[in-house]
Amino acid sequence: MTTTSPEIRSSGAPGGARPARRDRGEGVRGGLLTALTWVIAIAFFFPVAWMALTAFKQEAEAASNPPTWFFTPTLDQFRAVIEGGAGVYFANSLIATGVSTLLVIALAVPASYALAIRPVKKTQDVLFFFMSTKMLPVVAVIVPIYVIAGRLHVLDTIWTLVVLYTAMNLPIAVWMMRSFFQEIPGEVLEAASMDGAGLMRTLRTVLIPMVAPGLAATGLICVIFAWNEFFFALNLTAARAATVPIFITSTMTSEGLFLARLSAASLLASLPVLIAGWVAQKQLVRGLSMGAIK
Repeated sequence: MTTTSPEIRSSGAPGGARPARRDRGEGVRGGLLTALTWVIAIAFFFPVAWMALTAFKQEAEAASNPPTWFFTPTLDQFRAVIEGGAGVYFANSLIATGVSTLLVIALAVPASYALAIRPVKKTQDVLFFFMSTKMLPVVAVIVPIYVIAGRLHVLDTIWTLVVLYTAMNLPIAVWMMRSFFQEIPGEVLEAASMDGAGLMRTLRTVLIPMVAPGLAATGLICVIFAWNEFFFALNLTAARAATVPIFITSTMTSEGLFLARLSAASLLASLPVLIAGWVAQKQLVRGLSMGAIK
């Protein structure tokens, strides 16, 4: 009859319990990390949710202290924003953002193709020059831009903003599109060349469809930057070419700050970008992750 010594029995118990305790500890840590992630996400999203709630309040409810949590929703603030001439500001923003983004894409695609597929000796210098234009504070160039625009009689015109937004977003677009073009295998270009495709045909029918996700991501980022731009619009426009960010500041008057109307205007101003991001979310995720996984 075989017996097991106490030493062996006692040494086996901790060894068998240790993996179970480790699994429970990892599960607790994972649960705490998930809870912490939710808390951080809610903390970041809470101002947006509070803005949306305030947009449906009356001004007295929006300015109450302590805050009003339960109220009867109303569309009066949205009606006041629309009747206050918001359509003109939204039209100016749509024109400035849409036209400048199209120009940026049209200029960035051939430039990034040349820098990625056909680089020259000074390619890195060119790329550094592009990014160096983003290092200069905007406030440092507003005076010469204002003087030039005044001499050319283009102050308070939407096309001045189109040119400035194009110049503002072009360096970022070139850098992004260059990284997307670099992910294209060289064999694809060789196959297109062997089939007799020229440069423009290769770019139009082969390369652009392959980098379409990156193109969507670049375009959406340009739209966000142009739509939210405030400094140029504040200093170079007045009545005819003012954009949505300028309209939002109109809720701050000498009579006080109308919080409910400000929230309604901000919510309406956020909707176009949110809708564009939601429509292009698949392309955006694919574009931002191009090259991340080999």
